[in-house]
Amino acid sequence: MSEPLADRIDPARVSCRVTRFTGRVWDVVTETFDLPGVGELTRDFVDHPGAVAVLALDDDERVLLIQQYRHPVGAYEWEIPAGLLDLDGEPELECARRELAEEADLQAAHWHHLSRYASSPGGMNEHLTVFLARGLSPVPEEQRHTRTGEEAILVHRWVPLEDLVEAVLTDQVTNATVKIATLTAHAQRLRGWDGLSAGGGARKDAP
Repeated sequence: MSEPLADRIDPARVSCRVTRFTGRVWDVVTETFDLPGVGELTRDFVDHPGAVAVLALDDDERVLLIQQYRHPVGAYEWEIPAGLLDLDGEPELECARRELAEEADLQAAHWHHLSRYASSPGGMNEHLTVFLARGLSPVPEEQRHTRTGEEAILVHRWVPLEDLVEAVLTDQVTNATVKIATLTAHAQRLRGWDGLSAGGGARKDAP
């Protein structure tokens, strides 16, 4: 009987670590490590705190999208609410609740884990966890977050899940998190949502 298909988490032993650049959100580091069967290697990568994202699905199975300007790619991307795990010790679910409230003025009664992925494992250690949020309601007006920077001009749009699947498959929407969240949600819906696990638990450090 073959083993279940799964990534093997087995970090190599690091013999030297140097921070080359310290940024506002993430750093660039150089690590030297011993790779079994190969020997000593040195690699540069972005040291990232990790992030969460929220696919908010209403009772009509429409997804909330936000349009935000992303300067590195020079585009106003359609995205889902997301944010960094940049508050020390904050559980992933609490970060997801906060981001949904801050970026979409929404709260949710039901949360489920949807997906977790490594954003670019050849160059950074970011892991991003995506939650499914249902049972949506507006955040009271007096409790709403004042958005600044790029977030000050966010555009909100509700899109039927089927229409979003088509936009993803035809590359009209190119954000990686949206693609992964949309296709995972579509697959889970075909299964009757039976494969979902409840959201919550302690924050996990990226392996």
